[in-house]
Order: sequence, then structure tokens, then C-alpha cells
Amino acid sequence: MESRIFLQQFTVPETAIDEMGHVNNVVYLQWIQDIAKKHWESKTNEATRSSFVWVVLNHNIDYHHPAYKNDPITIKTWIHHSRGAKSERRTQIINTTTEKTLVSAKTTWCFLRKETLKPARITKEISNLFI
Repeated sequence: MESRIFLQQFTVPETAIDEMGHVNNVVYLQWIQDIAKKHWESKTNEATRSSFVWVVLNHNIDYHHPAYKNDPITIKTWIHHSRGAKSERRTQIINTTTEKTLVSAKTTWCFLRKETLKPARITKEISNLFI
């Protein structure tokens, strides 16, 4: 079951621009990771965050259109599905004005116990925070 969409809006800063004059692909990756973290932090309490962490198993990123300095951006993310200790998160980065999808991504994350760094089954309580 897919979760509700979590979103963030901002304007592309000059620091995101590379020598080709558009947002660098590594910056998009950072934004994908940043919004995942913000989503997790917005739904969980300190006790949960001090007991569990997430690590990336893989990213699959498609770059559709470039973004430029001062472009208005909307980033959307949601949990597409989870099973066992793995969760697939989807992310879409959109130019807010043109509504064009700039980047779409699928990331597989693994849920770990923070103390041991061993995989932990994603409980119903954790899943329900995002539905």
C-alpha cells in the first residue's frame, strides 16, 4: 500500500548549479536523500529515531529535464511498498511553474536497529505512520 505524499517546495540555489549551467545530478541525489530523511523525521518521535536507522541499498534515478538557478521546485516522496526490512521509496522532482517532471527516482532502503546495525522487520506501527 502506498503512503501519503510528503512534499517540500523551494527555489534552486546558485550552489546547486554546475559548470553546464543547470542543477548537477549529484545535487538531485542529495535532495532525494534529504526529503526521505525529512519525511522520516516528520512522522517519527525521538525514541523511534534513536532506535532505528535507514541505509540505502540502491537508487534508480531518471533525469527528464534540467532545472536552473531560481527555478521553483516541488519534491514529492512516498513509500511505494515495504516488505520485511526493505522499503521502496519513490521521489518526483517537479518544476513548480511548468509542472514538468525533472527527475523521478526509486530508492530501496533497509531498516536497521541502530544499536546493532542489523536489519529489522518494518513493523505495522512504523508502516502505519506513513499511510
